[in-house]
Amino acid sequence: MKTVEQIFLQVVESGSFKAAAELMGVEPSAVSRKIAALENRLEVKLLRRSTQRSTPTELGQRYYDRLRHIVDEQAALEEEIKGGVAQLQGSMRIAAPADFGVKFVVPVVKAMQQRASGLSVELLLGSHFENLIEQNIDVAIRIGELSDSALYAKRLGENPRVLVASPQYLERRGTPIVLSDLDDHEFILYSPGQKRAPIIFADGRGHVVENMRANITVNSAAAVRALVLDSKGIHHGPLWLFREEIERGELIQLFSDLPLKAYPIHAVYSSRSYMPFKVKEFIRLMSQQVKELTRVPLIGRRN
Repeated sequence: MKTVEQIFLQVVESGSFKAAAELMGVEPSAVSRKIAALENRLEVKLLRRSTQRSTPTELGQRYYDRLRHIVDEQAALEEEIKGGVAQLQGSMRIAAPADFGVKFVVPVVKAMQQRASGLSVELLLGSHFENLIEQNIDVAIRIGELSDSALYAKRLGENPRVLVASPQYLERRGTPIVLSDLDDHEFILYSPGQKRAPIIFADGRGHVVENMRANITVNSAAAVRALVLDSKGIHHGPLWLFREEIERGELIQLFSDLPLKAYPIHAVYSSRSYMPFKVKEFIRLMSQQVKELTRVPLIGRRN
């Protein structure tokens, strides 16, 4: 069982007694008793309780801020003392988009564990990990523009995008020469929102495909690639997903003379004064890993 101070931090960061109890694997009543004992000891109300949320009082927030700093400093000291040098150890929870995570994050995790077999990693793949603190996530990879938050972020690189189709599809339906030709084509979508979203170019211009026809929408990059290779339509998606097929001539990059907007890739982590060495090293290795994303396909490029 954690100390009462650690339990208090967990409740504030997860937002409720129930969420904190689930993260620690105990009953909510046990958490409630510990917090009540802490408040009795300090003779002050630290938390405002409701059925859904628990938020710190003014004094509770002050206690949290100072206590968080003390705990972080203690963790930094312990990591320094354990080996005398920075090292990979302990456990780490990482969140990343599913297909991107398989392609780029898994190799980084494997490389880290080859150096430190004692490093335990839980990799959470998907797009539903919104609150890092509540879900006890050390670092998350996010693609696209970031909204304002209390989190820190380090830009790792960019995720270029392309319009692609198979040679067989283009032979059957014709190769679009000007952007308005796209109005007469079938599209494969990753999400329903793509049907309404403009295609944005690197120079800031946008093109909306009028009455876009899309009979297949699937939220799996691997499935999208298979459908494009099967000549089911055109797709607007990340270059990394199609690079090898473009270079082999199995897919054609459309309008290659009009680069599309690339989306930023960030490593996002909680705004704490202390960042463990394992998180710093993960971010450093991810920065190296995503450099491959911006490499232009070597062959197979044509309009």
